[in-house]
Amino acid sequence: MEQAAILHLEDITKHYDQHTTPAVDRVTLTLRQGDLLGLLGPSGCGKTTLLRIVAGFERPQSGLVVLAGHPVAGSGYWTPPEQRNTGMVFQDYALFPHLNVAENVAFGLKNRRSGMNRTSIKKNTADAIALVGLSGLEKRYPHELSGGQQQRVALARALAPRPSLILLDEPLSNLDVQVRLRLRQEVRSILKEIGTSAIFVTHDREEALSISDQVGVMRAGCLEQLGTPEEIYTNPASRFVAEFVTQANFLPARRRGQLWETEVGSFEISNRECPNNIQFPNDAIPDSGELMLREENVILKPDNDAPLLIRDRHFLGREYRYCLQTPSGKELHARTALNTPLPVGIRVQLSVADPSIPIFPTITTSTPITPAYSATGWAMGNGQ
Repeated sequence: MEQAAILHLEDITKHYDQHTTPAVDRVTLTLRQGDLLGLLGPSGCGKTTLLRIVAGFERPQSGLVVLAGHPVAGSGYWTPPEQRNTGMVFQDYALFPHLNVAENVAFGLKNRRSGMNRTSIKKNTADAIALVGLSGLEKRYPHELSGGQQQRVALARALAPRPSLILLDEPLSNLDVQVRLRLRQEVRSILKEIGTSAIFVTHDREEALSISDQVGVMRAGCLEQLGTPEEIYTNPASRFVAEFVTQANFLPARRRGQLWETEVGSFEISNRECPNNIQFPNDAIPDSGELMLREENVILKPDNDAPLLIRDRHFLGREYRYCLQTPSGKELHARTALNTPLPVGIRVQLSVADPSIPIFPTITTSTPITPAYSATGWAMGNGQ
């Protein structure tokens, strides 16, 4: 049985200035009950503005926001933030320095119009504190806590009223790497345990892919793609999504019969279509495009006559990351296992482990172009 929608956005548009590009431009999406949605994109793409529209801190110029089956914004509807039954976790925690942990968590309960009595407030506060693993620290003040503990307090405060939707605005960006890695999984586990839906805003692709059930990639106010983390990574819907999410290499290529020629070799064309791609008739196959080579799929083989030069090598613990230079000076990257280290300064031939290589056609259009064909096989330059 399909889960009910906890949130539906229909053609949401928000302008801060009518003479500039919209901060949010005709965004439509649906979030199911219990799911975690990661809004991913670079700074200024509109993801935080969209979050604030859901929270009720911003009014959209057009579109409709439906929360738990009830319209809360647009089409003549407006429900203020305090009546939307949502919880908010901010990037800077926003804790009251003069209140201890228990008082910070209980603050929202005491100021709600729910008519909760003292016993219910105390129970909800204790339950929320226990849920985030801070039992025993109720009397501590924010300055006596670590950054990770402060963020747990902020999460507990948002969870205490038991909202239908939690909104998190880059909540982990102020934490160091190890704490961030641990806490993001704890946040997911907590939300899944209690079955609360959430929207998680981040510019960190790994964070979005690991914590989310659905990922929405935003660019210039638009939702470029919405799908599962696996769909977003393996089947990007546009050149922007492919570059931002996969951090792949993009190699200019021209079609010559059944081959796509590049400065590091040639690749055969596969007739197998990539999923979710724009389809072109045979007589409209583009003559130029860019091959998308994922770093983890690139295979390097020493070859003194090869066009690629290893310019640098980085040790990443479980793998090496190579910086490669093409004859034109373009930079490519490859990630390989530790069992085959290659020295800096040698030349290497490039091949690809995955037999399907997405090609993004070079076509002048205002519509985002998705890969239309797959190239397969070894790069066949230099006698290969």
